[in-house]
Amino acid sequence: MMDKIDVRLVPPVLISLILVAGHYSFGILRGFDSILLAIGTAVVVEFAVGRLVYDSWPHPASAYTSGISVGILVRAPMLWPFALCSALSILSKYVLRAKGRHLWNPSNFGLCVLFFPAAYGLLDIAPLNTQWGNSMWPMLVIWFVGLYTIWKVKRFHITATYIGAFVALSLVRGIITGDGFWTEVAPLTGPMYQLFALFMITDPVTTVSSKKGEVGVTILIAIAEFFLRLAEFIAAPFYALFLVGPVAMLVEMYWTEDADETESGPQADKEDEPVSTSEQAAVPTPTSQPHAS
Repeated sequence: MMDKIDVRLVPPVLISLILVAGHYSFGILRGFDSILLAIGTAVVVEFAVGRLVYDSWPHPASAYTSGISVGILVRAPMLWPFALCSALSILSKYVLRAKGRHLWNPSNFGLCVLFFPAAYGLLDIAPLNTQWGNSMWPMLVIWFVGLYTIWKVKRFHITATYIGAFVALSLVRGIITGDGFWTEVAPLTGPMYQLFALFMITDPVTTVSSKKGEVGVTILIAIAEFFLRLAEFIAAPFYALFLVGPVAMLVEMYWTEDADETESGPQADKEDEPVSTSEQAAVPTPTSQPHAS
């Protein structure tokens, strides 16, 4: 059945499940005005900029996911941060690019741009920092459905690596801080970490291409978060992805380019040599092929 589902619809459905479970269990939303503003801004900016840049209407699933992430994760007494964060998230996809790819997960970028100054008291904004507490069923349902779904779309290894690294580093952090293992691992049960582990770090557009690379980068993100949490940054996972993810993307892009140039050197020289008539006759005539979108 999963093979027949448009994979672009998987994140919106799962994140909507987190929203419903989180709000009706703990009231995690500031209000429906903020979530609607965040989603509406993201979709409108996506349509406007996508139409302007590519002369086509983009699929709204990505914008919806970014907007609802902002609506869930931002805590602010006023409404403008929700609109600004959503707009920055979508614009980052079109502006901050290298070799035809955007470097940051959109909502991760928008959130960090606001959370960085807020961490030093420059903005009255904070990240969601709620845990499921004693109501374990919403957490268990979301984790089960989320992990099963990302397994079907072949992203399970990323989330599993992150959870494993987080748990292992929580043991170390508990020894260092004296707070104990269960206190350090507890944030993993909250909606903030569910969104992060199921959606942000598994975003196929902003992760490296190889499976080994994805596992390695995920471990680096967990290590960066380890030190950021020791420094008492509440939004540590977002900062870690913000710092590590784009660097890994750039390293892969230019490392692969250099490797391709090295490998293609001798072949390019050979292609420059004259081709005999018999060799020309052996080469099939190319046929036109549809352009891949």
